[in-house]
Amino acid sequence: MTEDTAAATAVPDESAGSVAERETADYVHVRMPAEGAYLSVLRTATAGLAARLDFTLDEIEDLRIAIDEACAMLLAQAIPGTDLECAFELGADEVTITVSVVAAQARVPARDTFAWTVLAALAGDVDSRLGPDDRVAIVMIKRREASGSG
Repeated sequence: MTEDTAAATAVPDESAGSVAERETADYVHVRMPAEGAYLSVLRTATAGLAARLDFTLDEIEDLRIAIDEACAMLLAQAIPGTDLECAFELGADEVTITVSVVAAQARVPARDTFAWTVLAALAGDVDSRLGPDDRVAIVMIKRREASGSG
């Protein structure tokens, strides 16, 4: 999906205007110490980026809470002194957020917990994965509600 999005780089077209611009995804990466004290920075970045996509106030608040939930799950596994990384991919009507840490004993978060249920309810599509070098990630895809609702 990332390669497809990158390949859809907009070619200036006078008649297409903002449609061509929206086909190109924007990427934002945030790296910070894997400590709960820094989560307010991530919540603020999430809210600002969601507002840029014209998410409703309720959707923005849902994402702020979802970021907290995802980070709480991951910080419990993070190796002290390492970083928490968050990548945002901004599409026309959705944002994909990938939060990851390096873990001592990497394991995906359990999906049968209350925290996972809350996360899925707030963030839309949610998945988790193990990556190279014991990196554990949670991926959230939040789509903006249709215009006129809300």
